[in-house]
Amino acid sequence: MPGSPLRPSAPPGRRRATAVALGLVALLAAGACSTAEASGGGDPADGGTLAPDAELPTEVPEGTVLRVGDPTTQKAFELAGDDLDSDFSFEIEWANISGGPATTEAFRAGSLDVGAVAEIPPIHATWTGLDVQVYASVYRENWEDAPVYEFAGAPGVELDSLEDFRGHRIAFSPGQAQGAIVLKALEEAGLTQDDVELVELPSTGDVYSTALAAGEVDVAPLGGTQLFRYLATYEADGATSVEHHLRDDASHLYGPTEVVRDPARAAALREYVAAWAAAKVWVAEHPEEWKQGYYIEDQGLSEEDAQYLVDHAPVPDVPSDLTEGIERTQATVDLLAAELDEQPLDAADLFDVRFGPVAGEAAAAARDGGAQ
Repeated sequence: MPGSPLRPSAPPGRRRATAVALGLVALLAAGACSTAEASGGGDPADGGTLAPDAELPTEVPEGTVLRVGDPTTQKAFELAGDDLDSDFSFEIEWANISGGPATTEAFRAGSLDVGAVAEIPPIHATWTGLDVQVYASVYRENWEDAPVYEFAGAPGVELDSLEDFRGHRIAFSPGQAQGAIVLKALEEAGLTQDDVELVELPSTGDVYSTALAAGEVDVAPLGGTQLFRYLATYEADGATSVEHHLRDDASHLYGPTEVVRDPARAAALREYVAAWAAAKVWVAEHPEEWKQGYYIEDQGLSEEDAQYLVDHAPVPDVPSDLTEGIERTQATVDLLAAELDEQPLDAADLFDVRFGPVAGEAAAAARDGGAQ
C-alpha cells in the first residue's frame, strides 16, 4: 500500500544519555577507526564510495539524511523515551511504509533507504532486478512456541497435520513470507504443488481470513490477530488450525546496495541499526507499555486482541554472527527457486555481515541495561 509522505525529523540537541544510550555510544565507538584509512574505504566527508569489505564508518557528516520505513521501531522510540537513545547524529525521515511490496516499490522509486520486512522480500526484490542488501536481522528465540503463522482451515476442513493439505486449495502469495511458508510446509509433508491447488491471493489485511470464511480456499497461513479473530468467529462452525513447526521467524532491515556504498549513509545506518536492535529488546521487556501504547492506542486493537499478541510475543534473537541465518535463507532460496522457476542465488550475497556485530552487541548491551 502507498505510504504517507516522508516526515523529516531534524536531530535535536543531545539529551542526557541513559544507561542503554551510553552502552550504544560505547559500542559504536569501540575499536573504530576512520574508514578513509581502510583500503578502498572512502571518506564520508568527501562523498567517496565505500568498498564492500571496508570497515563501516562511524562519523556521520553534517547534512546526512536517512529515509526509513520502520513504523514499529519509530513507535518504540517514542514510547521508550529516555530508555532508548533516538537522538541520532543525522536527520531521519520516517516513512509510513511497511510490508514487502510497499517497501520494495519505494526502493524502486528511489524514495527509501531502509525498510523492515520478513524473510522473502529481499530475495524477491533481487529476482525482480533490484540490487539490495540485508543490513540486520532478528529472529525468535521462542520460534517453536511463538510462530509467526499457523495454517487455518475453512469451516469443516479437518486439519490434523500438514499431510492433510493434500487435495485442498491453499491461499498463496509467491513473493511474500506467507507463500514461502506454504512451500516449506508442502516440502515438510512430502507433498508437491501437484498434490494441492495454490490459489494466488494478496496476503494484505483480512484477505486470507475472508477467503477462508467464504469457502474460496480451504487452507491459509494466518498469524497474529487475524488467526485469533478467525478462530474465535468460526471455530464453532468447525474451523481449526495446525502448527507447522518450521522456521518462519526471520525479520530483516534491508535496502538498496547503493545506500551502504555511500559512506555517509552507511555511517548513519550503522547508528540506526544499533538503536533498532536495542528497540527490539525494549519492546520485549516492556510488554504492558507496548500493549497500551502501540497495540491499543496506536493500532486501535481491543484489549483482548492486544493481550493475545502480548501472550504470543517473540523473544528477540539478534545475532552478531549471521552464519546460521544465512544458511536458513539459502535453504529458502533453493526451495523457492525450484518451486517458482527462479534463478539460483547465493544467499550470502544478500547480507552485509558488517552490521551483524553492531546489532548483536547493541542488543546484548540493552539486555544488560547498558554499559556501566
